[in-house]
Amino acid sequence: MATAHLGDRLARLRRLADLTQEGLAERSGVSADVVRKLEQHRTHSARLPTLHALAKGLGVELTALLGDPPGVPSSGDADPPQLVAVRRAIVPPLFAPPVEPTGVEQLSLPLLRAELADGWTLYHAADFGRLMEVLPGIIGDARLLAAVGNADQRASGQAALGKALQLGGHLAIRLGKTDLALSALERANTAAEQSSDALLGPMVSNSVAWAYQRQARLDDARNLAVHAADVVERKHTGTAQGVRVWGGLLMSAATTYARSDDYATAKAMMLEAERAAGRLARLPPPVDGKLVSVFSRSSVRIERVRLAVQHERPEEALALARGIRLSRDTPSSWRTWLLLDVARAHADTGDAAGAVRALQGLRRVAPGWMRHHTLAVAVVTDLWNGPTRPPGLRRLAEFLGVAN
Repeated sequence: MATAHLGDRLARLRRLADLTQEGLAERSGVSADVVRKLEQHRTHSARLPTLHALAKGLGVELTALLGDPPGVPSSGDADPPQLVAVRRAIVPPLFAPPVEPTGVEQLSLPLLRAELADGWTLYHAADFGRLMEVLPGIIGDARLLAAVGNADQRASGQAALGKALQLGGHLAIRLGKTDLALSALERANTAAEQSSDALLGPMVSNSVAWAYQRQARLDDARNLAVHAADVVERKHTGTAQGVRVWGGLLMSAATTYARSDDYATAKAMMLEAERAAGRLARLPPPVDGKLVSVFSRSSVRIERVRLAVQHERPEEALALARGIRLSRDTPSSWRTWLLLDVARAHADTGDAAGAVRALQGLRRVAPGWMRHHTLAVAVVTDLWNGPTRPPGLRRLAEFLGVAN
């Protein structure tokens, strides 16, 4: 559960690994005092590089420390039928006889691409329940189009299949199913190799790098993002699609450097990405923008705010946030992250009232997301246990179940 304290999860995993607090500190390169403060509930959150180091020392995925992702809270029960259907669509039954294609006459590539765009909209709106319902059909339709027609038609179908499987990978990551995510992304990469979209492979690489970050495989994530960015930069940065894919990979690499505690390199790469985003205004926009990487001046600045907060630079984060002009295509999920990061930055500077205002905004736009997000619970808990309780805090604490 998201309401479980980080320190309780840390202590349980440390005992399972048969480590003392000092032993975990030595193995992870984190001070024993940090481990003690977390386990004794004297602090409710930690810098992301610290969490990566602890996860590596414990030999677990980062999600084991962070708790349930803001998708579906875990109950310990078997996967719900909707997720079973998604899993079956991503990984069809082995050794099953081939299915005769039916309904091809009702399918068209433009219709499928519109369904894909709607699916990505559901994903960015964190409507994971609805996405689980429609995604198996989208993947099935894409498989069908990838198998029929002439060579060019099949290549276009493979491109759609790759995007559908990439969406499945992203959904699986949000649901905490990173192994399923990597299976989906491996299949998406195979489709990309047979597709007509030269940028699809690098986009899938970006998704794989994100999955590796969730597994605390930071070196693998960084190497993959940097390599894919180099490929795109050499061949495809003359179009808006290419710039967006390249910029997204650059942001991914920067995030990995930041999580490895190299903030200087991360900041330099983010500044380069921000300059690249400025070029988009001079280029014709992509035809299907929702099927290309989320990359714009807004997204770069939002990510810079996040990295500054995670590296205990709250004043820098708030200054960056004040300069953000959100573009129309900024996904709602990025807006919610920004509100949460601004709340934490206000809390870190001692401005409890400012933190509450940001959290109230977050509750208005994404109540379900907020209820299941570990960081949101941690920030409200810190405020509730702080020296002052500004107006509105009690309702937030009661909403998240942390009020005494």
